[in-house]
Amino acid sequence: MQAFTTLTAVAVPLDMANINTDMLVPARFLRKPRDERYGSYLFHDLRHDEQGRLRDSFPLNEACYAQAQIIVAGANFGCGSSRESAVYVLMDSGFRCVIAPSFGDIFFGNALQNGLLPVVLPEAQCAALRAWLEANPGAQITADLESQQVSVPGGERYAFSLDPVRRERLLRGMDEIGLTLSRLPAIEAFEARYHAQRPWLAR
Repeated sequence: MQAFTTLTAVAVPLDMANINTDMLVPARFLRKPRDERYGSYLFHDLRHDEQGRLRDSFPLNEACYAQAQIIVAGANFGCGSSRESAVYVLMDSGFRCVIAPSFGDIFFGNALQNGLLPVVLPEAQCAALRAWLEANPGAQITADLESQQVSVPGGERYAFSLDPVRRERLLRGMDEIGLTLSRLPAIEAFEARYHAQRPWLAR
């Protein structure tokens, strides 16, 4: 997977709580192949009306957020079903980071497995970030996994934490298998010692 170290990018404020995985990618799109169109399914039913026209009221439809790579949302982002497609559709739309007060547990794990950084900040800090972004449409913020900080240009810095093992994997762009294989020489040395001490196991 793609490593994540530091990202400075346009951030879009979504003042919504309980954004579930069906909002992120409606169920009827789950059978679609993950091709160049996949990112267009993100928030499809929120971005379009019943006639398929874009809703002017939805932030992601605004031109200033066309290149956004960070979302700042409300609590319980990614709740609902366990579909990994919810992470795929975000990444295929260009997003690499979601900041929220809390996440659905399965979505949180799926995000880290695929190189999407989920940042947990207190409700008040997320609200402050959204308010700043709404006052500065199209502005960039920085999510720094190395220092574990989110920062606003010339302004506030917000500290976050991530499990050390998950942080290491994301910084190195490794899933669980990749991290295990990076320690292959030590594993093979252990196996050689183990079987040398217990030769009857090889019979």
